[in-house]
Amino acid sequence: MTQPTPLDELDRRILNALQTDASQTNAELAELVHVSPPTCLRRVKQLTDAGVIERQVAIVDPGKVGARLTAIVEITLDVQAAERMEAFEKLAAAEEAVLQCYRVAPGPDFVLVVQVVDMPAYHALAHRLFATHANVRNVKAYFSTFRSKFDTRIAV
Repeated sequence: MTQPTPLDELDRRILNALQTDASQTNAELAELVHVSPPTCLRRVKQLTDAGVIERQVAIVDPGKVGARLTAIVEITLDVQAAERMEAFEKLAAAEEAVLQCYRVAPGPDFVLVVQVVDMPAYHALAHRLFATHANVRNVKAYFSTFRSKFDTRIAV
């Protein structure tokens, strides 16, 4: 498991501000966190170099781009040998509709968060990932009927 990176109060202010809006300029961010622009830029670079900031992205509304169906899928493999687990992880990671893939315990071996256009698209994905994959023993899918919360912020 990765060791936490030591963060001071300025790092925390920067991370909180960027998690709220990463599109602001360095000058705007520096003003918001009450430091000079060069200091702010240097700190953001240090946080990025340390891997604390993995990447900056735009969060897209799935419904506005036609991906209206969210599924949370539990997968249990028939054989849990390391190479078989890794093979399934690679298969899931290569699938564009899989937004998140977690190894979990106890219970199923994996939990996937999947975003697709509709039920036929889910069935096609299920066929590609689960039905044709010989090591998948059990699949249990839950389909979202309403999203009451979605956030990407991590409390720092």
